[in-house]
Amino acid sequence: MAMAMSDSGASRLRRQLESAGFEARLYVKQLSQQSDGDRDLQEHRQRIQALAEETAQNLKRNVYQNYRQFIETAREISYLESEMYQLSHLLTEQKSSLESIPLTLLPAAAAAGAAAASGGEEGGGGTGGRDHLRGQAGLFPTPGGASRDCAGPGEEGKQRTLTTLLEKVEGCRHLLETPGQYLVYNGDLVEYEADHMAQLQRVHGFLMNDCLLVATWLPQRRGMYRYNALYPLDGLAVVNVKDNPPMKDMFKLLMFPESRIFQAENAKIKREWLEVLEETKRALSEKRRREQEEAAAPRGPPQVTAKASNPFEDEEDEPAVPEVEEEKVDLSMEWIQELPEDLDVCIAQRDFEGAVDLLDKLNHYLEDKPSPPPVKELRARVDERVRQLTEVLVFELSPDRSLRGGPKATRRAVCQLIRLGQCTKACELFLRNRAAAVHTAIRQLRIEGATLLYIHKLCHVFFTSLLETAREFETDFAGTDSGCYSAFVVWARSAMGMFVDAFSKQVFDSKESLSTAAECVKVAKEHCQQLGDIGLDLTFIIHTLLVKDIQGALHSYKEIIIEATKHRNSEELWRRMNLMTPEALGKLKEEMKSCGVGNFEQYTGDGCWVNLSYTVVAFTKQTMGFLEEALKLYFPELHMVLLESLVEIILVAVQHVDYSLRCEQEPEKKAFIRQNASFLYETVLPVVEKRFEEGVGKPAKQLQDLRNASRLIRVNPESTTSVV
Repeated sequence: MAMAMSDSGASRLRRQLESAGFEARLYVKQLSQQSDGDRDLQEHRQRIQALAEETAQNLKRNVYQNYRQFIETAREISYLESEMYQLSHLLTEQKSSLESIPLTLLPAAAAAGAAAASGGEEGGGGTGGRDHLRGQAGLFPTPGGASRDCAGPGEEGKQRTLTTLLEKVEGCRHLLETPGQYLVYNGDLVEYEADHMAQLQRVHGFLMNDCLLVATWLPQRRGMYRYNALYPLDGLAVVNVKDNPPMKDMFKLLMFPESRIFQAENAKIKREWLEVLEETKRALSEKRRREQEEAAAPRGPPQVTAKASNPFEDEEDEPAVPEVEEEKVDLSMEWIQELPEDLDVCIAQRDFEGAVDLLDKLNHYLEDKPSPPPVKELRARVDERVRQLTEVLVFELSPDRSLRGGPKATRRAVCQLIRLGQCTKACELFLRNRAAAVHTAIRQLRIEGATLLYIHKLCHVFFTSLLETAREFETDFAGTDSGCYSAFVVWARSAMGMFVDAFSKQVFDSKESLSTAAECVKVAKEHCQQLGDIGLDLTFIIHTLLVKDIQGALHSYKEIIIEATKHRNSEELWRRMNLMTPEALGKLKEEMKSCGVGNFEQYTGDGCWVNLSYTVVAFTKQTMGFLEEALKLYFPELHMVLLESLVEIILVAVQHVDYSLRCEQEPEKKAFIRQNASFLYETVLPVVEKRFEEGVGKPAKQLQDLRNASRLIRVNPESTTSVV
């Protein structure tokens, strides 16, 4: 019962999706309103996914069933068209012959025509008579830029004609490397767009004995062409296009999965193109059939060539050397015969693994065998399919495709490219695909809320993608050339640059506080260290890319502290601090303790008084805060920048205290200033030195020299004169 309800629900859903007035937006809106919760939406999503998978399977099945029928139908159509044009040509010839005979000789001409017809039937059909006429007439030139090969019967003459004509075509010198190839027919054509029948370009067709070359016309160079396409004849179907004025004298070439339409100059040239294409295809098919039969035939005993007799030589001088017959390769097996078509089916069905398996099977079969002409022709046909398969796999990895699914979605295409021997191309396309995916993921992050929250999301997205990419790369390219791993390191450095650009734009360009910047950099370092689990250390790269921005942030915050200190110094009255409440005093003690000042109790007085100036206390807190945040940003390249910044900040306070001691004349205020100076030199500076050494790992000689050079001014209690 449940199964029946499920089937009825699926069929109802299918009818709803297939309806003419279906609108996806309205459907989703209604579904959201009617659902009780997330569980209903998930179940509905699963039903739609199952329906999509079923539809995809049906589509694949239909493509597989119809593909072979399409090939056979196209082949039968081409044969039928050829026979029709041959019949039409014979009738035209007969009509013209009859019209040229005087009326007085009509009975004799009729008798001669009957005899010729009976002779043609005995010779194997109506085409025999035409072939006979052609044998007498030879290879005739045709008007309108079309001509048949008029070379001599020798192979050298045919090759010379092909070389002469193809010298006018740019980019096709490789065609001359095929042995036994010669030109059969050539002529000017006009190509039209298949859907809207709009004129595209002028072309010139070169029909060889095994392929058709199409070259485009170069208007700026008269009589010269540029290579456009090359189609093997065994995968080519020719179909006549019915005249529909003003579109006439056209024919179509079918090359799965594409087709092209060409227009001849007149009906006669069109007829000759159709005839010579069919004849050449038929001759090529017959030639390959004979070669396969000869290859499959058992070999006889090797023949010994007789040595020419020489009366001046001894018969026993040299033994006769037997001529070694070339080893035959059996290509008559059914799977080899159907291999090109099977590859086309696999490519059409996106069965990349099956296609590569067939190629591996063929390569294994021909591994230790010689390469006679039939094998070379088979490899040429297969190489064309390999090129098509490579193009499809390259498109699968292009960034234009959907980037969803993560790195694992590329594994199928990458593995097949590696099996095809395209390891370098697979590596390049995989990394380019992942770079586009990382860029898209970073760009889709919404900048909202606190900066630290955005940086957490950014680091999670980027470093998770980087980690997944590294693991997938290691899985796909294990056992390949080590150069691929170098390419991955270069790619990782480039991806890190993309991350740092987004990071700096949000953290440093927006003038965030030093504490926020320090927390953000700390988060990035922690995520970067996770890559060490797979043996990838990019910490030095992130340091190199961030050093300039961090230097700018330290310099900017140093200037802020110096300006604030100078402002407080200008308003300094050298009075003790009164915090008014015990709570405020306790809070200050905790703050100073967190800064590392453990003996702050000795500077507190009765009640809520502190025997220090507000300026010195504020300077201490601000300097220690700067040091703590700077140590979070620290790495070796920033050592001197941080040290020089600390020295500049401390000098502002020290110089102000020294100046105040020299200028102050009141004994009580001078004693108070001396107490603040003692706090700076004996408490604050040692704490700064200790904390810097703990954070950096080595002592700061500049800070020690600063403390030793700035000695306390000793004041005689019984005198108002200060001694430096």
